[in-house]
Amino acid sequence: MILGAVLDDLSAAEVVAAIFAVLDGGGRARVINANAYMLNLTHETPWLRALFRSSEIAFFDGAGAQLAAQVLTGHRPRRTTPPEWAAEVAAGVAQRNGSVYLLGGAAEAAAVAAERLAALTGVRVAGVHHGFFDATPGSPEAEAVLEEINRLRPDVLFLNMGMPRQERWLHDFWDRADVSVAVTAGALVDHLAGRVRRPPRWVADLGFEWLVRLAVEPRRLWRRYVIGLPVFGFRVLREKLLPRRREDEA
Repeated sequence: MILGAVLDDLSAAEVVAAIFAVLDGGGRARVINANAYMLNLTHETPWLRALFRSSEIAFFDGAGAQLAAQVLTGHRPRRTTPPEWAAEVAAGVAQRNGSVYLLGGAAEAAAVAAERLAALTGVRVAGVHHGFFDATPGSPEAEAVLEEINRLRPDVLFLNMGMPRQERWLHDFWDRADVSVAVTAGALVDHLAGRVRRPPRWVADLGFEWLVRLAVEPRRLWRRYVIGLPVFGFRVLREKLLPRRREDEA
């Protein structure tokens, strides 16, 4: 457990294999991940801790989360991120004659992403919906989105609404969603649409992906990194030196 988040040491191949095992076995699974920003949020937020405890597949995404695990446990886990393997999952869904649904991102980007994912993998994109709607349970917009998803019954739902909004949707609607697998995929839509490009893997391996993202989107991300990373480091060191047990983490 890292700052309240229960995570497994999984490679990209293992995450993909676990998703296919769920699809082939007729089960259901929530696939979530944590980077330093998410670990900060989880440390502060009871419902996020509950989501990490109950989700079927949860893995490390980001060098900060890896480093925290190494400091707290002495072991450096592997990490991966959904944009690395989402196309592989979509291709596997296509081979199984299934479908996917993309929820999140701007409307135009989501439409382009759906077209490119279908062309790249052959998957049937059952539906697409932008992420700019009132996702409060019971609101007309939220209920309409859920109704459409349940009508189309995709095998895999990619949630591309950003942290922690996509996790909140999963927390609020999972029990009512007629999907087999839901993946919190962050900026997948923007990656597929060509609006965001990931830095080379070696940059991420060195732990500098956050710096590249900050340089590209300083107004949106400065608080997350300039303030959030020192807070994260302090929390990890405090947990190492003065471990505490929360009642809701038991």
